[in-house]
Amino acid sequence: MTSHLYGDQTPADVKNAKGLHLITQSTPNGQKVQIFLEELADVYGTEWTTTLIDISTNEQKKPWFLRLNPNGRIPVIVDNTQSPPHPVMETSAELLYLLKFDTDHRFGFKDELEQSELIQWLFFWHGSGAPYQGNLGFFRRAKEQSTFAINRFRKETYRVFGVLELQLSGKYTGQPKEYLAGKGAGKYSVADIGTWAWVKNWSASGYTDEEFKEFPHLLKWIERIAGRAAVQRGIGEKYKPS
Repeated sequence: MTSHLYGDQTPADVKNAKGLHLITQSTPNGQKVQIFLEELADVYGTEWTTTLIDISTNEQKKPWFLRLNPNGRIPVIVDNTQSPPHPVMETSAELLYLLKFDTDHRFGFKDELEQSELIQWLFFWHGSGAPYQGNLGFFRRAKEQSTFAINRFRKETYRVFGVLELQLSGKYTGQPKEYLAGKGAGKYSVADIGTWAWVKNWSASGYTDEEFKEFPHLLKWIERIAGRAAVQRGIGEKYKPS
């Protein structure tokens, strides 16, 4: 344990944690890591402890949190199996970090080109999808409404959904896919986990059923992933404040 990582205001359950510790709230970004940990638990019996915070109170902007993530965003993982403990910020980086516990490559790939494809789709959503959909939600909820901003992010989010549909439909490859990355129909991976946590909320983002009829393969992908037990746990009551 290093002097800079924890301070006087660090919650005791964070400071005294052993093994993997997750600090989260069950937003789409929090759910990415929550889901993957649940998947790892099903396959490997992976264990971790959790601290739930309320980001509406700006807890994540307090000095104790900024010691772990200077960007002040959830979730954060602290790997206390390392000496000193190793904090990991940014959800895509966290998913990739946790792949080290996936020794059988159930959620990643041994093949370098398939793993490259995984990283491409993970970064695509991190850099394009989540910012657009997140900003759409922000401006739709804002007290001061901006029609220009809402329309801008609505169109871009819809376009990004269309990119996912292209990949899953196999329109240009001749190979329809069940998952975003991998040979043939693909394999369920952290690329899917990192994307699904956001895309599942398409209706809450203001899109109509009629609009989403344009994305039949994407809808099937959403349903396919939603049916996984670990996914249901990862967005379930366990991660909601008591």
